[in-house]
Amino acid sequence: MALVSGAPLASRSCLNKSLISSTHELKPLRRTILPTLRWKSATPSINMCLTTSNSVDAVQRRIANHHSNLWDDDFIQSLSTPYEAPSYRERAERLIGEVKEMFESMGPNNDLLQRLSMVESVERLGIDRHFKNEIKSALDYVYSHWNEKGIGCGRDSVVSDLNSTALALRTLRLHGYPVSSDVLEHFKDQKGRFACSSIKTEGEIRSLLNLFRASLVAFPNEKVMEEAEIFSTTYLKEAVQKIPVSSLSRQIEYNMEYGWHTNLPRLEARNYMGDMIHEMSYMNAEKLLELAKLEFNIFHSLQERELKHLSRWWKDSGFSQLNFVRHRHVEYYTLASCIDIDPKHSAFRLGFAKMCHLITVLDDIYDTFGTMDELKLFTAAIKRWDPSATEWLPEYMKGVYMVVYETVNEMAGEAKKSQGRDTINYARQAWEAYIDSYMKEAEWISSGCLPTFEEYYENGKVSFGYQISVLQPILTLDVPLPHHILQEIIFPSRFNGLASGILRLKGDTRCYQADRARGEEASCISCYMNDNPGATEEDALNHIHAMVNELMKEFNWELLKPDNNVPVSSKKHAFDITRAVHHGYKYRDGYSVANNEIKNLVITTVLEPVPL
Repeated sequence: MALVSGAPLASRSCLNKSLISSTHELKPLRRTILPTLRWKSATPSINMCLTTSNSVDAVQRRIANHHSNLWDDDFIQSLSTPYEAPSYRERAERLIGEVKEMFESMGPNNDLLQRLSMVESVERLGIDRHFKNEIKSALDYVYSHWNEKGIGCGRDSVVSDLNSTALALRTLRLHGYPVSSDVLEHFKDQKGRFACSSIKTEGEIRSLLNLFRASLVAFPNEKVMEEAEIFSTTYLKEAVQKIPVSSLSRQIEYNMEYGWHTNLPRLEARNYMGDMIHEMSYMNAEKLLELAKLEFNIFHSLQERELKHLSRWWKDSGFSQLNFVRHRHVEYYTLASCIDIDPKHSAFRLGFAKMCHLITVLDDIYDTFGTMDELKLFTAAIKRWDPSATEWLPEYMKGVYMVVYETVNEMAGEAKKSQGRDTINYARQAWEAYIDSYMKEAEWISSGCLPTFEEYYENGKVSFGYQISVLQPILTLDVPLPHHILQEIIFPSRFNGLASGILRLKGDTRCYQADRARGEEASCISCYMNDNPGATEEDALNHIHAMVNELMKEFNWELLKPDNNVPVSSKKHAFDITRAVHHGYKYRDGYSVANNEIKNLVITTVLEPVPL
């Protein structure tokens, strides 16, 4: 944060003049071409913005020169697609019936592996929502043959094999079956190492890839899963250097790059389509592939409609006139549509994108643009939750406040349709806690105080805004969430605390250098170093990475543990939101600077359909 305390407010005319952004630099382009971006700066930097006023006093403001919106509204509104035609939906429905028959046509020699492969394929292709019953039947069948030594390829197999066992361990665990990782001990040699040959055959490489993927769904204190991850990672890094470029090498690279906690289902589906023919050579993969492509493009047509709605909301809100904020509504929508492709969940996707954009706008106000006096007024206005509370706010804050007020109330209306009751009080409580955490950080900056690591971390879990991004969108889903269940998902529940903690720690490792450059000293890194004299940045980063690793395992357990109270679908949505936000921090802060990875994600998962 970078705040200037105690300065008088600039006049309305001066503020409006200083906040008007430059003319949009993007023009509607051909669908397959990324809109050209004229960067203001390769890395956000701070300039002092001096606004004049009618008095001799002036307000000095720090503005992080974030690049402008990449996705011009005219460009978004010009998008069109042919995949809304009924013929595509009709063809998809016929294929769904044919794929259901494929689940039943499996022989005894490899029926276990085939069932697991079918489940994995429809999930990785993003079409699993059509086959819920078939998936459950397939996994019930596999689980009925599971034992302490694992499974083989088929029900008649005498010996268990690592490939089938690792795939089953991961798949069954993700679907809530109680399977122990101790089964992997049976695949070690006498020296306690996972057995493998000196010649890396394709079959062995696939087994180790499935072992690696299984190791990522580890629970706390599962030593064998830690060993499996270390061993398989080393093995696969060596193998991918030796084997020719192929579907197998691409699958290794994809899985090692994104793992599970930063993987996005729609991105995986797009990548997997090109390789699944080779991965399922013993099945009628053509039908699966055609269905996956049709479903991808049919949903693409819905994405366009939703994106147009979101872009109009952004434009009509007046946010485009605020040149000191980051405009990432399209990127946030992309993340939402990469984790939920159910056509009925438009309110979830749009709600997530809007909430995240509001969080970003307020982050830029509290971190850089607002004075302490203004922030105190805005904080008080949020707590009053009344349009009349804007009376004492500066002009730019009045508009922002009203968009927050109207959007949150609109989301509460959507939630009421699903929950059958008014949930606005949950939203207000979340926003009050969020704003209070921001004010605490503002006070630290204003006073020059560097808090302890624990104090910063606990406050930072709230100020990250995870609860804001999750709460109202989840309430729009068709899953009843009475008060006692909701308390197990929202803050300060263990589930919410883990998610918020992971994202706060991960976000700080990507943002602390840029934040420090503009005078925002407090971060997990700086607070750890201050608590531990003599510790280096590398020491702090190593400590934080170790924390994230352990928190991930606890988060896995909170998601997958037997729980009769909280609907799995609700926890899964909250978990997937964490994965989506985590994805943006994969390489760097993808929210301050829309890097190539984020731009390519928008193009490949939202803007461009797949060739049929």
